Amino acid sequence: MKIDSPAFGSLDVANNKVIEFPGGLPGFEDCKHFTLIEVADRAQEVAILQGVDRPEIAFSVTTPDLLGLQYEFALTEEEEALLGAARPEDIAVMLILRREDAGEASASPQSAQVRANLTGPLVINVATMRGLQKVIARLGCEVTLRPAD
Repeated sequence: MKIDSPAFGSLDVANNKVIEFPGGLPGFEDCKHFTLIEVADRAQEVAILQGVDRPEIAFSVTTPDLLGLQYEFALTEEEEALLGAARPEDIAVMLILRREDAGEASASPQSAQVRANLTGPLVINVATMRGLQKVIARLGCEVTLRPAD
């Protein structure tokens, strides 16, 4: 299938590379299909979760281990059923990243930061290509990554 991404131009995406989020993502419930795009110079660190239904939607994502996090949470029976999770090794967890630009009220060029959303991890069954965004209400923090001086 072909999508026209504002950030990446025209992309050919194989059907087996499309991740279905049956419930969409919170705030983007109508966007149910995404694909992962590796960023060439950061392929092992950051990827882009590119909307297929709405190509203007894209999120930077990474894995918790690349942030040095041991990140564990439980899935409900309904979430396990939605994912079709038969084997733990088929499950991938990703965190959505957000960069505070210098133009934001709380940021300056020297203090621009990348924040990882720990309260809304993406859980993807890589075998079935089905995913969900787990909303964790009890965790009330973010991880802030600061560039080394």
